[in-house]
Amino acid sequence: MKNIRILLFILALTAFRADVSLCDDFARRLEVDGIDGRKSAWHGYDRCDFTYDTRDCTVVAPRNPARHLPWIWRARFFGHEPQTDLALLEKGFHLIYMDVADLFGSPVAVNHWNAFYNYLTGHHCFNRRAALEGMSRGGLIVYNWACANPGKVACIYADNPVCDFKSWPAGRGKGKYHQPSWEACLKAYGLTSEQALEYEYNPIDNLEPLARFVVPVLHVCGTADTVVPMPENSDIIENRYKKLGGKITVIRKPGVDHHPHSLEDPKAIVDFILSHTTADYDKFHYNLRHGLTNCRIKFQRQKKGCVAFLGGSITYNPGWRNMICQYLQKRFPETRFEFIAAGIPSTGSTPGAFRLTRDVFRNGPVDLLFEEAAVNDSTNGRSDIEQIRGMEGIVRHARMLNPDIDIILMHFVDPGKMKTYNEGSVPAVVRNHEKVAEHYQLPSLNLALEVNERINAGQFDWPNDFRNLHPSPFGQNVYFRSMKHLLDAAWAGPLPENVKSNPMPAEPLDPFSYYRGRYVNIREAELVDGFTYDAAWNPGDGKGVRRGFVNVPVLKADRPGAILRLKFEGTAIGVFVTCGPDVGIIGYSIDKSSFRQIDQFTQWSSNLHLPWAYILDAELSRGEHEITIRTTDKKNTKNRGHACRIVYFLVN
Repeated sequence: MKNIRILLFILALTAFRADVSLCDDFARRLEVDGIDGRKSAWHGYDRCDFTYDTRDCTVVAPRNPARHLPWIWRARFFGHEPQTDLALLEKGFHLIYMDVADLFGSPVAVNHWNAFYNYLTGHHCFNRRAALEGMSRGGLIVYNWACANPGKVACIYADNPVCDFKSWPAGRGKGKYHQPSWEACLKAYGLTSEQALEYEYNPIDNLEPLARFVVPVLHVCGTADTVVPMPENSDIIENRYKKLGGKITVIRKPGVDHHPHSLEDPKAIVDFILSHTTADYDKFHYNLRHGLTNCRIKFQRQKKGCVAFLGGSITYNPGWRNMICQYLQKRFPETRFEFIAAGIPSTGSTPGAFRLTRDVFRNGPVDLLFEEAAVNDSTNGRSDIEQIRGMEGIVRHARMLNPDIDIILMHFVDPGKMKTYNEGSVPAVVRNHEKVAEHYQLPSLNLALEVNERINAGQFDWPNDFRNLHPSPFGQNVYFRSMKHLLDAAWAGPLPENVKSNPMPAEPLDPFSYYRGRYVNIREAELVDGFTYDAAWNPGDGKGVRRGFVNVPVLKADRPGAILRLKFEGTAIGVFVTCGPDVGIIGYSIDKSSFRQIDQFTQWSSNLHLPWAYILDAELSRGEHEITIRTTDKKNTKNRGHACRIVYFLVN
């Protein structure tokens, strides 16, 4: 038996030829003592067999290792139907095997794999995200190890996998009973037969960690498998994983039994693995800047914290927001949290700046604010100036209300941003919001860029996986995983002793930014003619509405010629209205100036009474002003009325 140094020397030389920078501690490859190995050839590749952590192990080296040292970790039947392994070796992957078949994926098997993983990544610089391959009973260890280590998994390829030992080898359903294997399984888990039937940690029961980390899964299965039947194994995995938001593809082989495994042409399998390993899978697009120290001190030392989520429908809808709340509660288990859900569909940074005090800070200081407006700011047609004024209005006002607040700006994805990135440019709204983030040294996370890059790399697609700008459960998990990565990076070091003073620039980016924005109660207006007060307005026409903008007080007028006036003090004046299919064009005059007009109808108004913030003038002189608003006899050709419904006045 020759020392494994021989193979490691070969691996080191080939890796060195591929890229010397693959390992910062390159010399450690040559300094592994106490392990003997038998060197041989396997299908023309260098192979070494040895023992590690009392288990039989095999490493097969590619002729030309790929950059970042990707590897396929096989769980069972080494050498059986090797076409996928051979294709990946040709692509520069290492083929790795540790025999734990007699342990049936038990915690003992997981511990052996943990030790081997640490050895491979710690001593030999293998990529820290492995592609897992589990055939038959290999499905148990592949899934159980992955669920215990989801952040270390690039993808899972499972072939007619056992996903519940009650199906095989217990044979308690339609799966085949195999007495020697069932007895060995019980011994490996330390369970009686009765306890095993109540066991709740088979792969079919424990998929949530994989979904949270957006681990992609591929199953290749014979539909006529009589040993490991699909209805008791892969079908359950597929249904449950999709419901959790996981991405899974199942290739069904009609009429095929448990054997043969794999595919005669492994291209579909190889392409799946390549798409989740050769791309820069861990390239998260965030910038920590000043960091998130203050909220961490509050959460960890004072054991209490207030976290707010401000944005549009992507924040309002369940998904990543709930996952972040659960993550924070898990990371700081002794902390009493207050979570404020302040998402309102259809709204972006401009209305966010004016509703900040009421919707976010009405109960006192906020420690951590998640803010997203990049989708609505762009799709709602806000100008570059408005995008900066709105976002700076939120950020600067929040810092004025609580100088210690930590804020994260997020740029969510939509087809327009993807098109711009694919044309080689940066979306204007991302540039504008990043100007604010840089000016105030805020952490920011560009999810639009990440999603676009990963779609281009073939890791998932838009129509089937992400679906639309309101992400599917899979897309929500993509968002959460990246946010978690940002938070983990921001809180990676030791806890600082003191709160850090957040930078507050002496001057805003734009002196007319809405950082003193507020709601003004509609009761302060003078109703001259035609406008009336409705204490609980409801359209009653069957069209869609938005929560917070129905069954609420409004000033309304349904005919042309209605007039109201409002005296106010500030540099900006606007209205928050509901824009349904019956709204018309309104006129307004400030300080007895000539009347200007604005069309309240939006591209979504035909079937929806949606909230919309119109800033009528944002560059007034400081001091007192008076605005007159009147309905006109003009209307958009697409609407059917002249109505106006004001929910709030907006004053900066």
